[in-house]
Amino acid sequence: MKYGWLGVLCLMLFSATVWAEEQVNITSPLSGKVLRVEINAGKFIYSGDKLAVIKGADGNKTVLRSGVSGQVTSVTIQQYDEVTMGQSLGVVATNVIIAEKSESKESAALPSFGKLMKNLFDSTGLAALINGQIHDWTDGLGRILMIGVGLLLIYLAINKDFEPLLLIPIGFGAVLSNIPLAGIAETGGLLAYAFDVGISTGVFPLLIFLGVGALTDFGPMIANPKTALLGAAAQVGIFGTLIGALALSEYIPGIHFTIRDAASIGIIGGADGPTSIFLASQLSPRLLGAIAVAAYSYMALVPIIQPPIMKALTTEKERGIKMEQLRYVSKREKILFPLLVLGLCILLLPSAAPLIGMLMFGNLLRECGVVERLSQTAQNALINIVTIFLGLGVGSKLSADKFLNLETLGILVLGFLAFCMGTAGGVLMAKIMNNVSKDPINPLIGAAGVSAVPMAARVVNKVGLESNSQNFLLMHAMGPNVSGVLGSAVAAGVLLAVLG
Repeated sequence: MKYGWLGVLCLMLFSATVWAEEQVNITSPLSGKVLRVEINAGKFIYSGDKLAVIKGADGNKTVLRSGVSGQVTSVTIQQYDEVTMGQSLGVVATNVIIAEKSESKESAALPSFGKLMKNLFDSTGLAALINGQIHDWTDGLGRILMIGVGLLLIYLAINKDFEPLLLIPIGFGAVLSNIPLAGIAETGGLLAYAFDVGISTGVFPLLIFLGVGALTDFGPMIANPKTALLGAAAQVGIFGTLIGALALSEYIPGIHFTIRDAASIGIIGGADGPTSIFLASQLSPRLLGAIAVAAYSYMALVPIIQPPIMKALTTEKERGIKMEQLRYVSKREKILFPLLVLGLCILLLPSAAPLIGMLMFGNLLRECGVVERLSQTAQNALINIVTIFLGLGVGSKLSADKFLNLETLGILVLGFLAFCMGTAGGVLMAKIMNNVSKDPINPLIGAAGVSAVPMAARVVNKVGLESNSQNFLLMHAMGPNVSGVLGSAVAAGVLLAVLG
């Protein structure tokens, strides 16, 4: 028996010796440019250690990690090298046990002062920007430009009060994601976790919708249900821009939008940030940063973009139309409304249930009157916390290598056109309704059909007062405004059902 155990022991030692001599070739799983090399010849590595970071042709960064433990015998790549799929990056001699012998203070050689200063300089952001500019401008000047974009968003939020709750986190996230060598937006970084956990899964936009539902009073729309048609008409920008995105892809070199990309871009026309983020995260994650920035930027610019369109499509007489006071909406109606909407969603468009379901749940918390604590939490603490990480997560996609390209410019142009088309669609529908309705309808309220709540309704009220100082349109405009939220969610559901 003892000889049997001795044989097993010898076999184990022989296997370990053979294993120790195995050479493992490290090959690249994708084609792209090497941004960082984390290993060098002679270094001992363990399974899971980072080997290199490669930027693929789609602009996304991939972190390569070791699947074995051993000593690196050779490295065949350098920073900024172009590699192809299957190309050898280096060789590792695997081993069962890695023994690292620490040097004593007496035996350790102290580097020269010049070497120490060079190592210190190489670890600075300035050196990274200089070296990056030499090999890839998006790692040099591009980072500086995107940090400037982030600071511009912060400036607009603070000095101009343009959507500060979101532009400040997004802007700061853009600055953080473009800091060289920090890796905050790369795999394992804080911003990458925020994006992966909350945005790529769609959780954060849905929680935002919960808070929006708790903040929204659907009373004006219930009191005048026909205004819901204005919210639907304003969604014309979504589908018009979808066609425009496909046309750009067909005729403009350097722009390659798929049908899923085009659908994600088109939803900007709904002027609903959470819906834009949710749909882009499901259909086109690579464009999420540009889509989110376009959506929130144009929402913030509602007071600038909408009035010229509203005035161009209406006469002074139409803008001065006074509307009758809305009827009183009972508590029972307000409680039944979210349940009815959810029921219709279940029957007709289940794909929109995540967005509409959370919106209606939040509204039910508000209107039922028996869960005030939950309603207040949804309106304040929850939506504020989620907004912080949603903004930072979106900012993580504003790194120079992802944002600075021709497709981003196309998204910004298309987003602006989508917003203009949505505004025009709502106004024109209101003009048509005014001609066939026995009760007067001011065409201006159609512009509130875009779901920038409540800013679009305030702009309508302001423009109406300019034509008639006694014309208070705020509550009338809230009807199409909140119906626009539902309209954009329905449009997203339709696109998900068709393309998801």
